[in-house]
Parts: sequence; structure tokens; C-alpha cells
Amino acid sequence: METLKIATAQFENRSGDKAYNLSVIDNLAGQAAAQGARVVTFHECSITGYTFARHLSRDQMLDLAEYIPEGDSVQQLTKIARKHNIAVLAGLFEKDKDDKLYKGYVCVDKNGLVAKYRKLHPFINPHLTPGNEYVIFDLYGWTCSILICYDNNIIENVRAVTLLGADIIFMPHVTMCTPSTRPGAGFVDPTLWENRESDPTSLRLEFDGMKGRAWLMKWIPARAYDNAVYVVFSNPIGMDDDQLKNGCSMILDPFGDILAECRTLGDDVVTALCTPEKLQQAGGYRYRQARRPELYGAIISQPHHSEQKVVWLATDE
Repeated sequence: METLKIATAQFENRSGDKAYNLSVIDNLAGQAAAQGARVVTFHECSITGYTFARHLSRDQMLDLAEYIPEGDSVQQLTKIARKHNIAVLAGLFEKDKDDKLYKGYVCVDKNGLVAKYRKLHPFINPHLTPGNEYVIFDLYGWTCSILICYDNNIIENVRAVTLLGADIIFMPHVTMCTPSTRPGAGFVDPTLWENRESDPTSLRLEFDGMKGRAWLMKWIPARAYDNAVYVVFSNPIGMDDDQLKNGCSMILDPFGDILAECRTLGDDVVTALCTPEKLQQAGGYRYRQARRPELYGAIISQPHHSEQKVVWLATDE
């Protein structure tokens, strides 16, 4: 296994405007390739937009969603990958031949679809069907997986794909800056985004505080550290429908350390080098080797009724 340079991006998507969003993905993929990256990743529903889907009917969702891989967006994404000779990961709403709807995420390269994943814990629209399997795939000799946003909050998912062999977990999100029972959480005033050039400090205080980055730092380094994997986090910045998001797309190594992070108040892409030796040097690798599943295997797998509650979505309606 050789070293691999990966890029993660952030941008302000437009709701339902696939052509615009793909044009930004094209531009940022080109920037990533120019920096030497062989892979670039974008946020959840980066092609379609995300938060606006909470208002859509089933018919509207079916109009927005596409087949994978034959849909136009994945075909366009493949052209972008071919143009820049870089693997591209991006998200969209998916439909199948039975008109079931999913939160999809794909990896493509110059030859077409490499991997497809369906979010296990979707919630933004009631007509979405949960995915029911993990995905493991190869990129340049590295074993990779994908977990979308809420999927990463269930720690068993992250450990499961690690035990399936993942060296790198791509974690596309649309997150932070929403109300929660957690102290300090809440929306960020869109006016601060409008005034970001004249008053970046006030916006940074909100973006980096408990509404945003400070919350992220409570858990995402732990996912990388505990499992000794590279974590590639991507998140939009700016307005997503009526909600302001704070970006912070970043790449973390198996020690849980941040290798690179988008820190601009706008569209951005950063790169980091993944080195294979860290996968076994990190403490999480040794702790995985010391596991005693006979103690807790039956406990973890005992029957359980899944109940998913999203506080901000419940209070929004």
C-alpha cells in the first residue's frame, strides 16, 4: 500500500440546482487535482442540496431523485472525474425501479461508478428508505468505506466498517448549527453570513463555538482514534435552504489528529497525505487487537427497536 493524497471540500450548495452544484464540484475537483490529490470528497447531498427536502412531497422527491449509476448526475460526475483524473465522492437523492427513495452517495472515477452507499439513518424527508448494508471498496490499494452524517453517531457503525477492513472512512455530513438538547447548541443567524466580509469575527465565534466546531471536536477525533482509521469529514458552508452551515471539512489521521481543515468563510478544498504505517502505529489498532468479543458480542447484538429522534427537525415543523 502506497501513500495516498486525499482532498476534502466545502461549498455553499443551491437547493435543487444540480447544474450549479456540479459546476462547483467540477471547479473544486480541479483545484484538488492541481494540489496532487487522487481523491476528493464532498458533503451529503452535495449535488441536489439537502435541508430543503424536508418540505418536499413524495412526487417532488421522485422528480429530484435519480437512478444510480445511469442518472445524469452520476454520469456528469464521472466526466468530472475523467477530466481531472481524480476519484470523486458526492451525494444525491436516489430512486430505484420500484420508486423507493434513498439518501445516496457515490464514488466515481474516470471509468465510472466505483461504489454506492445508502444512508442507514435518513430523516430529512419521511419518504426516504433506510439503507441496509455497509459498503467496502478499494481506492488505489486502500480499503475504504462511507458512513453518512447520522450514521456516524451510532458508534457500532464505525467499528463495524473498521472490522470489515476499512482504512479510510469517508464521512459526508450536513451538520452543526442546529438546535439540540446539548447546552450551547442552536441555529446561527444568517445575517452573520451576509456580513462575513465586514465582520468575520462574530461569525467565527458562532461557527467555532458550541453551536459548531467545538461540538464536532467532542466526537469526530474519537471515531478516528478509537478505530485507528483515517476519517475524511465533509460539510457544506453557507446557506443550505434557510439554515446556515459552518463547513470545517477536515481530514483526520488514525491518531485522531487533524491533518488538514477548510478554514475559509467560503468554498474551499484542502489536501492531506495518508500514510499506511499510521494504521498500525496508532493506539486504536492495538486496542482492536485486544478485544474480547466473547464478553460483549451477545450484548451488542441483542434485539433492539431502533428509535431515531432529531430534535431540530421536530421543533422546526
